[in-house]
Amino acid sequence: MTLRQRAAVPITLRGLRKRYGEVRALDDVDLDVRSGEFLTLLGPSGSGKTTLLMVLAGFIRPDQGRLLFGDDEVTRLPPHQRDIGMVFQNYALFPHMDVAANIAYPLKLRGIGGAEQQRRVEAALQTVQLAGYGARRIDQLSGGQRQRVALARAIVFEPRIVLMDEPLSALDKQLRERMQIELRQLHEQLGTTTIYVTHDQREALTMSDRVAVVNGGRIVQLDTPRALYEQPANRFVAEFIGESSLLPVQRDGDVWRCAGQAIAHSGAAPSGARACLLLRPERVRLLGAEGGEGLNVLPAQVSGIVYQGDSFLLQARLADGHAISLRGIAGAAVLDSLPAPAAAVRLGFAQADTVLLPDET
Repeated sequence: MTLRQRAAVPITLRGLRKRYGEVRALDDVDLDVRSGEFLTLLGPSGSGKTTLLMVLAGFIRPDQGRLLFGDDEVTRLPPHQRDIGMVFQNYALFPHMDVAANIAYPLKLRGIGGAEQQRRVEAALQTVQLAGYGARRIDQLSGGQRQRVALARAIVFEPRIVLMDEPLSALDKQLRERMQIELRQLHEQLGTTTIYVTHDQREALTMSDRVAVVNGGRIVQLDTPRALYEQPANRFVAEFIGESSLLPVQRDGDVWRCAGQAIAHSGAAPSGARACLLLRPERVRLLGAEGGEGLNVLPAQVSGIVYQGDSFLLQARLADGHAISLRGIAGAAVLDSLPAPAAAVRLGFAQADTVLLPDET
């Protein structure tokens, strides 16, 4: 028994603005969400991502702009007329109702009862792997089970669009990572257009077709997880998505230099005489006294080594005092061979892993 799939719809946002006093929560936001896409709104607290989700849901009305679901203008429609399923951060379950009654609530509001209501509730429970839990009380469920009930309630009426506001934030790390995979698999099964909000960059990279990075009420980059990580548009995205070492580089004729060393890079170079070199710690290698042909090489001095169980982080400083990090797998032989603090080392990285960003100082 499964829920029926309905045709997903694209979402179009044009010129959305929302102010709270002097604060621009949304600042001329344009966005095109593809039909059936899993798109994540990612950003720090106060960036505008939740405000944008609430505008999509109809709980907040924008000061200006248009919002379309498919060809339908919904900017001024109330939430219950938008055909959306919503999963809240705190689940918003009714404690006085059992699981089945919680899931059936949206169906009752839509006048669906009897055998069809029972069919859909059972199908939703089966979809979220809670078959047989209909008679349980909410206080008898674990955090992960409550999250599944909230999700079942959001999809039971077979909406074309599902909105999720940090639904995994209350779960512990291990359960959260398992639920990320389950949510992604559920999306692939149902095919609904899904907008997901989180401040967790790893969660966004794990689950999404595309990620919209939000900052200051604007979408500063919209791209696939891999493109965001490997080719961030600016320093903010580079620092927010994953670990990074950001080093100043200067143009010397046709050559870029970092701490006096020539640097070959991939992709287009920024205009101007200065730029920022982005290095991901896992792409940096510890070289011997010789070797490194075909790599960019920076001499450095070890400032510390941090053991983190499955990996280690070697921290070093270049001749100009700037910090650079290297992350590696923490095998016993590798750990035993690491240089001591204050040791001189050579750090190498491939041209393909060398990204130059515009200087924003």
